[in-house]
Amino acid sequence: MKDIKQQIEKKSESEMIISMLSHTYSFNKMQTRIDEINNNQITMRHQIDKVSTNQEVMQKQMDNFQEQVRDMKIDMDRRFTETRVDMLDRFAQVDKRFEQVDKRFEQVDIQLKTIVQKIDKIAENLDYRDDRQRRFTLRMFSIAVSISSFSVVGVVLKMMNLI
Repeated sequence: MKDIKQQIEKKSESEMIISMLSHTYSFNKMQTRIDEINNNQITMRHQIDKVSTNQEVMQKQMDNFQEQVRDMKIDMDRRFTETRVDMLDRFAQVDKRFEQVDKRFEQVDIQLKTIVQKIDKIAENLDYRDDRQRRFTLRMFSIAVSISSFSVVGVVLKMMNLI
C-alpha cells in the first residue's frame, strides 16, 4: 500500500507539475493576450487622439467656412442693396426724362395747334381772295362777252345796212 500511496503521490505530483506547466502555459498565453490588448488599447487611444485632433481641425474649418459664408452673404446683401438703390435712381432719372419728353410733346402739340389755326386763317384769306378773283374774272368775262355781243350786233347791223 505504501507503494501505491507513493505511486499515487508521485502521480499526483507529476500531474500537478503538468497541470502547473499547462497553467503556466495558459497563464503565459493569457498574459500575451492581455499585453496585445493593452497594445491595441494604446494604439486605439493614439488613433482616437488623431481622430479628435482631426475633428478639431474639421470643426475649425467648418467655423471658418461658416464665417466666410456669413461674410459672403453680408457682402451680397450690401451689393444687392447698392444695386437696388442704383436701379431706383436710374428709374427716377428715366421718369424725369419721360416727364420732360411729355412736356415737350405738349408744347409741340400746342405749337402745332397754333400753326393749324394760322393755316386755317390763311386758307380763309386765300378763299376770300379766290372768291373775289373769281367774281372779278366773271365780271370781266361777262363784260367781254357783252362787248363781243355788241360787236357782233354792230357787224350784223352794218351788214344789213342799218347803220
